[in-house]
Amino acid sequence: MIKLSHVTKRYPNGHEALHDVSFDIKPGEMVFVAGHSGAGKSTLFKLITRIEKPTSGQILVDQQNLVRLPERKIPALRRDIGVIFQDHKLLMDRSVFDNVALPLIVIGMPHDEIQKRVRAALGKVGLAGKEKQLPITLSGGEQQRVGIARAVINRPNILLADEPTGNLDDALSDEIIDIFADFNQVGVTVVIATHDSRQIERLGSRTLHLAHGQLINEPVSNPTETMLENQ
Repeated sequence: MIKLSHVTKRYPNGHEALHDVSFDIKPGEMVFVAGHSGAGKSTLFKLITRIEKPTSGQILVDQQNLVRLPERKIPALRRDIGVIFQDHKLLMDRSVFDNVALPLIVIGMPHDEIQKRVRAALGKVGLAGKEKQLPITLSGGEQQRVGIARAVINRPNILLADEPTGNLDDALSDEIIDIFADFNQVGVTVVIATHDSRQIERLGSRTLHLAHGQLINEPVSNPTETMLENQ
């Protein structure tokens, strides 16, 4: 599902955000990416969504080589990846419904189908009946749930969550992580970047540890570079 082989990301100012990172994430797996602030977690997500390209190495997502992916295919790639941000990135002057519906409006989905999907997504994150409210009237945990509903509205195969519980207390953090676990139970591949060791220990999922852009304590099983080069 997601495969990195010897990936390095170096910015023009010389800062190396990732260095020689290799790992596999299988379809339907739930994985934490742990590390200090600046360890490279956010850069990793930018590479997986093709917001940025690696300086060197190869990245496969759902058997697509992102280094060689044509620009015209990037929107389709991103529609299959739901992304949840720590700061929600909600439109505060639009209703909850409008925020969640936005990805479907962009692709021109019929209004009746949008209505059906938005209500279903809000129901899954425990916000049924709140579609007319403005995000500013919601709690931090509820705003994060709106972000999750928006991320899953396209029914993606992959969910990436970047520090989704960073501003929440323990009880709300548990609720948010449990929502991700529920999606994982129905086959969605979930990758959560976090520095919250309590959540990692609570779920016991596999954890990739990043430190100063390098992957530590993660065994790599002979990356198949020939396959990557031929993609």
